Amino acid sequence: MVARVVPVDPFDLVVFGATGDLARRKLIPALYHRMRDGQAPESARIVGAARSEMDADGFRRMAEEALEEFLPAAERDRASVARFLAMLDYRAVDAMGDGGWDGLSDALSCDAGRPRAFYLSVAPKLFGPIAGRIAAQGLGGDGARIVVEKPLGRDLASARALNAQLAEAFDESRIYRIDHYLGKETVQNLMALRFANALFEPLWNARHVDHVQITVAESVGIEGRGPYYDGVGAMRDMVQNHLLQLLCLTAMEPPARFSADTVRDEKLKVLRALAPLDPREIVRGQYRNGGNATSYIDDAGDPDSRTESYVALKAEVANWRWSGAPFYLRTGKRLRARMSEIAIVFKEAPHSIFPGDEGAERPNMLVIRLQPDEGITLAMTIKDPGPGGMRLTDANLDMTFAQKLGAMTRMPDAYERLVMDVIRGDQTLFMRGDEVEAAWAWIDPAIAAWEAASEKPRPYDIGSSGPEDALMLMHRDHRRWREIKA
Repeated sequence: MVARVVPVDPFDLVVFGATGDLARRKLIPALYHRMRDGQAPESARIVGAARSEMDADGFRRMAEEALEEFLPAAERDRASVARFLAMLDYRAVDAMGDGGWDGLSDALSCDAGRPRAFYLSVAPKLFGPIAGRIAAQGLGGDGARIVVEKPLGRDLASARALNAQLAEAFDESRIYRIDHYLGKETVQNLMALRFANALFEPLWNARHVDHVQITVAESVGIEGRGPYYDGVGAMRDMVQNHLLQLLCLTAMEPPARFSADTVRDEKLKVLRALAPLDPREIVRGQYRNGGNATSYIDDAGDPDSRTESYVALKAEVANWRWSGAPFYLRTGKRLRARMSEIAIVFKEAPHSIFPGDEGAERPNMLVIRLQPDEGITLAMTIKDPGPGGMRLTDANLDMTFAQKLGAMTRMPDAYERLVMDVIRGDQTLFMRGDEVEAAWAWIDPAIAAWEAASEKPRPYDIGSSGPEDALMLMHRDHRRWREIKA
């Protein structure tokens, strides 16, 4: 099976912050792959915009260096790289002033029917001013789109203020709030699994599901991001967006059709159905020294830091489908391995017909792996082959995409898919403004309670699965976290 490539029309894409880390690490390689695979036409224009004074050739050299650094040699044939670099242009632009905007306008196509998008890979404080400048310069007409990255505010009030700023320049239908987790192949397969198959949806409720675990574990720390991360923490950086989006896609009702607003309407209903967080059901952690690795407070540069690098919590979706089946969320840095997954743990069989230890009950489990090795696994109980009685054992029905897709040697990065969705004008995998605000409204009280209590997070060892208190969060409910392993 090979992936079918659906080409997009010629487009103009302006990347603000084009010399920054996100552009070099993700956006430039993503755009190169889309051109190389035949989806982005070579007549498309990709214009880098930043404060740095350089010409187009200088930007092309920077882009070529980024491809060499972040892509394996097998994916960088000389002809493809040359064709991609020919698509690039650059303009030095002052985001807060008038300098460079006329030159940026000259770099864009005059074709009114050509899709135009502005990707804001810049500090969030620049989102509003840049959006306003785009509109004031007359560059935002003819259906132009604007793309913004997280963080989308640091609380409900700032999120509302940002949404209002963006709305002054762009209609909501043209604002694309990226959460790159929604571009992952497995996340979209979660929707296909539920809504394109008759097998699971009748079981997708609290009558059959015991609980759901959502884990996003990272093995790296906050090196190089200390001052920024210490003002944010895991709750704002990961739970408010990535983990809550995964929860929404797992818990939402079937939409009437697969379209941007119907999908996002159902996700919003989930966020509004979340019961208020119980402070006793939240664990905050902070990694400490381990071996040759530095502790969080060393990386943050603040010995008195009370910022969490780990969060585990119990969420309740208070509706008919999920009442009584909790969602356990956890995320942290410097854990045992890099792993992201959604585990649907089904209830055990109501009665075992197998005597003694051989009939030990094992719950079925559907595991959607986001990283590494994207795929879906269904844990089943079967008879252990061989003579000697009815012995039971565990077995997995495994669909690892890299194996299943065979001839498809590379799984597209999430940014490849999302940037092409922007060009197509498809908002299905992007957050709407009211979603962002609903997520902040849910976690704000918990953050306010922590800050008022001024408690330090629980310490945990580097290379562990998190603080002991997180284990107790599950043990109190007679449940266990899945093992964190690569």
